[in-house]
Amino acid sequence: MTAEYFGACIVTMCLLLPATVRAEPAVTFAHEQGKIIVKIAEAPVAVYCYADPEILRPFFASVRAPGGVQVTRNHPPIEGKDLTDHPQNHPGIFLAFGDLGGGDFWRNRSRVVHESFAVQPKGGLNKGSFAVRNRYDRQDGTTVSHELGRYQFLVRPSGYLLLWDSTFSADKEFSFGDQEEMGLGVRVASPITVKAGGAMLDSKGRVGPQQIWGQTANWCDSSGMIDGRRVGVTLMAAPTNFRPSWLHARDYGLLVANPFGRKAFTGGEPSRVVVRPGETFQLRYGVLLHADPIGSSPDLKAAYNDFLDLLAKPSLSSQRTIETRLP
Repeated sequence: MTAEYFGACIVTMCLLLPATVRAEPAVTFAHEQGKIIVKIAEAPVAVYCYADPEILRPFFASVRAPGGVQVTRNHPPIEGKDLTDHPQNHPGIFLAFGDLGGGDFWRNRSRVVHESFAVQPKGGLNKGSFAVRNRYDRQDGTTVSHELGRYQFLVRPSGYLLLWDSTFSADKEFSFGDQEEMGLGVRVASPITVKAGGAMLDSKGRVGPQQIWGQTANWCDSSGMIDGRRVGVTLMAAPTNFRPSWLHARDYGLLVANPFGRKAFTGGEPSRVVVRPGETFQLRYGVLLHADPIGSSPDLKAAYNDFLDLLAKPSLSSQRTIETRLP
């Protein structure tokens, strides 16, 4: 075999390499004043806002699926492009409570204070994460609870997955009330709302807000067509949460997973979830951001099973070892 033969083989391998080897994308973070910019493969995916002057709780805005398609409503909403209702209440992806210890953290009457980063943002191939310490203060300045919030962005076969893990504690008893406006919520992009021709589907096969509102499900997807591709957001509640989540689903683009609203959704006896001193209370969710090839739809059952597998792997992130008691 000649040197020319080996040279030809090397050239051929180099030509084939880009088609056969797929680089793993990196998740990275950039700090700005009161914000963390989340990027995947150097493209913006979300903005974590923790010191907004008008919205008194943290949230993720300008959230994008693979390919750069935005799947949350513009923040602030743009006149003529978006419905402009509830601009402070529905900023993107958020965890909020209409009644936590008597404070209204949904309607921005009480304040969630960012105290510190429990873990600084750290990126890597296919994953990145950070953790925060928040303080929940009622309108009168009384502190109700502390929260340790952990956020992980993962590149998965079905899209980008945000793992949301919040643990609450306090040195005195507090409680979560029974309201429709509680839980993990998302306001989807205007083009994929049901009003604009989009669709909602839950894990039990129910379709549309009228069938889904007030029901429980493992997951619920809100999606629609943009540039010939089906794009959307899927909310998934962890089965380890204290109770299944009822779904607050609206045709104008709001979707909330709420485990607290028993009376609000079923008409049953109202219930308060009490957390006593020395106890911790944990809520875990997944938010899938998906953009599927033209002519295909997401396998949401597989995506949910992937979410469950990830929840079962405590070694996925060292954040699990963070002390969850009071700071």
